[in-house]
Amino acid sequence: MCYFDHQLWPCGWWKWGNFREQCTREYRTGETCGLKLVFNTYLEPEVCRHCEQIKKKQGRVAKMHSDVHRWRAEGNRRATIEKTEKEIYELNVQIAELWGEHEVRKHAINY
Repeated sequence: MCYFDHQLWPCGWWKWGNFREQCTREYRTGETCGLKLVFNTYLEPEVCRHCEQIKKKQGRVAKMHSDVHRWRAEGNRRATIEKTEKEIYELNVQIAELWGEHEVRKHAINY
């Protein structure tokens, strides 16, 4: 039961920080017993890395949707529209994966 700092973001994402204090179960200097307890929690004001990536990808998807809408009104860009719609689908899959990773990490105990 050694003590570590704990970083927490507003979205619930967290990570272990620096080692702070050794417990009485471990007698070797510089070693930890493997059990982690929170020494201090530091609330981070900005968004986490995952949320930032998700926001960027969602912005790209929104831009692509507006481009497709404009191209459909113009006409004569069927190949470009198909390619962009495929990219939109791929980005939506990536966004879903990032959200999944985010939720797993948010509710995990031992990362």
